[in-house]
Amino acid sequence: MSEHEPPPSTNPSEIEALIARLEDGQLGAEDRRLISRLLRLLLTLIRVVEHKNTSISRLKRMLFGPGADKRTGAVASTAPTSNTSSKDAPSTGDESSGATTPETTPTPVEERSRRRGHGRLSAADYTGARRVVCIDPELMPGDGCPSSRCRGHLYDTREPSFFIRLEGRPLITATRYEQQVLRCSACAERFTAPLPEGVPAEKYDATADVSIALYKYGAGMPFYRQARLQAMCGVPLSESVQYERCACVAECVRPVYEELVRRAAHADVLHTDDTRVVILDLLKENKHLPASERRGVQTSGIVAKVGAQQVALYVSGRRHAGENLAELLRKRPLDLSPPVQMSDALAANWAGEFRRIVAKCLAHARRQFIELEAAFPAECGRVLDALAKAYRHDAQTTQMTAAERLAYHCAHSGEVMERLRVWIDKQFVERLVEPNSSLGKALAYMVKHWEGLTKFLTVEGAPLDNNICERALKLAVLHRKNALFYKTERGAAVGDMLITNTS
Repeated sequence: MSEHEPPPSTNPSEIEALIARLEDGQLGAEDRRLISRLLRLLLTLIRVVEHKNTSISRLKRMLFGPGADKRTGAVASTAPTSNTSSKDAPSTGDESSGATTPETTPTPVEERSRRRGHGRLSAADYTGARRVVCIDPELMPGDGCPSSRCRGHLYDTREPSFFIRLEGRPLITATRYEQQVLRCSACAERFTAPLPEGVPAEKYDATADVSIALYKYGAGMPFYRQARLQAMCGVPLSESVQYERCACVAECVRPVYEELVRRAAHADVLHTDDTRVVILDLLKENKHLPASERRGVQTSGIVAKVGAQQVALYVSGRRHAGENLAELLRKRPLDLSPPVQMSDALAANWAGEFRRIVAKCLAHARRQFIELEAAFPAECGRVLDALAKAYRHDAQTTQMTAAERLAYHCAHSGEVMERLRVWIDKQFVERLVEPNSSLGKALAYMVKHWEGLTKFLTVEGAPLDNNICERALKLAVLHRKNALFYKTERGAAVGDMLITNTS
């Protein structure tokens, strides 16, 4: 066979028939040719794999031949109009199981032929649009109809016709006021025309400062990108000026930030977690620190539930989430009961000494079994099914009070979690799982932190997981991915304050 000649291919049915004839001792001339084809195919596969210059799809074509035409048009032209045959769906390679996966579920004809939306938005969707009322200068309610041969009178329908006009502007706009300057020919005194009424003699309007801060800390747009865009639009605004304006905004919102901190200190449930951050001044400082000193830098997220409200706080520096939470709770009145702290089992989240009720994140424990499900489907499925029932029960408690929620979980989730604990203990007692295996370590994690993981069964208002804090930290992660770093600790403090107020 030449180098560029396509390799011979076969199908499993031919091979199975050949094996049957081989076992019966009934090989003929055609069978010898088939064996020759298979051996040539094997040599081709060995050569291709050794050269490492092929793809999985090409290997599949070598083994099973070219696949069927899967184009939408071809399927639609041959599919019956009343129903879609299962032959039109892609094969999963396990047809004998009878299971239908999402990939193989045929799409109904009515759903495929449904008309897509036009994509236009109604006038009510433009909530931020400036409202301008247009009145006809020539026609008024009560006037006669302007149409010829009509003797009617006009009235207001109270249903205006809407017209939306979109205009492009720079992020920050500028207005140049040219003030006339008069000078006396005798005394040479200069007289500058005043600015229009209502225009203060301040270069930066408050709306410009807020816009810069929102783009930077709310949308994650770095200063240099804003500066580049402003320059392209003819309204230059340097990076240093943008930071100065953001620092001014931070000073203005400091009372709001302090009030949020005060309310968070009164919360009954506190979620905490960390994510890494880069502060250049601290990195330079690390070069001169002794080996025993802490070098890590992180942004701590603290989400406090105060009744029906939620407060998200951000603190960047060397301290971990537990230490920042301890600093926050120094402002907590002594007569209040200890709060529930929810976090994962990482030791850094539990640093700091203060009174608290420990609740561990069930989603972190579940995540380990999600990763191991392919290797241990039966065991991981047992754990995941039990946790799914607990989450379904929790979804039914959204409108309940804390006491009603606790009673509901005790009645419905308590038995589920108890059976799960008995099953886990059985795996270790009867040596059904190796303790040092990945599955054994995942089960041991649940046993070690079982009291914290099941706190929602014993304490009112205790959550199941720390997902709310994970979502809150996405704003800090977005800023880190776009701006990469803070230059100084003061800049990080400004960022934390403004991210707190924009979250």
